[in-house]
Amino acid sequence: DQSHMSFEELLQAQSDTRTYKQVTGGKRTAKPTKPTVKHQQDKKGPLEMSAKKPVPFLRQVVPVAKKIHRDPRFDDLSGEYKPEIFMKTYSFLETIKSREKEMIQKQLKKCRNVEQKEKLQQLLNRLTQQEQAQKNQQKWRERELSMKRQQRELAKQGKKPFFLKKSEKRKLELAEKYAELKRSGKLESFLNKKRKRNAIKDKRRLPS
Repeated sequence: DQSHMSFEELLQAQSDTRTYKQVTGGKRTAKPTKPTVKHQQDKKGPLEMSAKKPVPFLRQVVPVAKKIHRDPRFDDLSGEYKPEIFMKTYSFLETIKSREKEMIQKQLKKCRNVEQKEKLQQLLNRLTQQEQAQKNQQKWRERELSMKRQQRELAKQGKKPFFLKKSEKRKLELAEKYAELKRSGKLESFLNKKRKRNAIKDKRRLPS
């Protein structure tokens, strides 16, 4: 209380506060904080966490090893892809597909529901397309193998082997497809469909 202090005591107190501010720089010293200590009652017991610090929502209790996903298509551990070995290994799938195709054909004959019939027809068309695509791949693979044999024979004879470009391979594919369609009598319908597709593309390219 400064009301009961004399003038000399006030001057003394003022000088003491100035000295204190010069020494401390006008800042108050923070109170020393006690270090947070984790108590453990038993060596095998759990650690006691401080209640003042909030616990995170997702806390990792046990360290979990990170899973590394592996793509067998681009991994060396899966080995090199060889179509001939693959086809021989999974040849049983063709028999399963042929059985499924026969079952779908039988169901399609007996079915009277329009929606169910459309679904079965779509499934049958898909299986037929897959079968045809696989046959075409097999033919092209056999052709490539025969071409490789010819190149080996040329190399043995001391001649320079030739390698077809992608455009030349595409031409051979189209020529074979044309010949096959002509034999089956489906060439005209195929050309009509192609003309319609090309006409639709041309209409889209035209300015509106």
